[in-house]
Amino acid sequence: MAGTGRRADFPALLQQHFGGAAGADYLLRPTEGPGHATELAREAAQAGCRVVVAVGGDGTVNEVGQGLLGQTGAAMGIVPRGSGNGLARHLRVPLGLPTALRRLRQPTFSRMDVGTINGRPFFCTAGLGFDAHVSQHFAQAGTRGVSTYLRVTFREYGNFRPVPVEVDTNSQTLATDCYVLAFANASQYGNNAFIAPQANLQDGLLDMCLIDALPPWRAVQVVLGMALGTLPRTGGAAYRHTQHATVRAAAPLGYHADGDYLGHGTEFEIGILPLALEVAV
Repeated sequence: MAGTGRRADFPALLQQHFGGAAGADYLLRPTEGPGHATELAREAAQAGCRVVVAVGGDGTVNEVGQGLLGQTGAAMGIVPRGSGNGLARHLRVPLGLPTALRRLRQPTFSRMDVGTINGRPFFCTAGLGFDAHVSQHFAQAGTRGVSTYLRVTFREYGNFRPVPVEVDTNSQTLATDCYVLAFANASQYGNNAFIAPQANLQDGLLDMCLIDALPPWRAVQVVLGMALGTLPRTGGAAYRHTQHATVRAAAPLGYHADGDYLGHGTEFEIGILPLALEVAV
């Protein structure tokens, strides 16, 4: 269900690029609902599959990655078909289906860090505040794509209010308001919206990005900074590197992992699992 304008010929493309005498053995497994991709990925790894490919957006990638954590010998591949494709873009996976499939014939293998928020793994970004608020309403919008995301963002901009938080990280306590508190493993949310353009998937650190308030003048600054990949230089957000953070909110605050809204809470534990996942790109 990821993305917009889905093509019905994906099985045919798969046969074209992997079928035949010179092709690879493959099995196509459609998911049947939320969480099913995690189960399928775990089963595939245990059955000895070398590469388990997520065909979808960051939500599908997250589920497949969860299924492969702790498994040995199986790497995650991505064929991006989502609305934002944040991790695929960071890893420079081609967005075109034929090119992405051709690359999978001879992939390069490497390892990447994995973040966690309240025990839930994330591979791209996780966050508290307005981005989670938008994720919640985007999931309820009934349509997908960039236009829907922008419409929801502009509509909810006037409805969201920052929440006071305390953040314990790097042996310091930061008391501040939270409009957005993002933890970036990869550089972007998706669609080349760079929340942490200097993030590195292999440095054992999360880039913590704090926006304490978002009046209109700063909103313009942040939007342009994210689009141009210059947000750290604009002064619109504050950054720190961290391996672990504890956040306490004065009121229930929404949170997300890889764009999937997870609910509201007042206490959050954020950490990182260094080089915990093998990827094939």
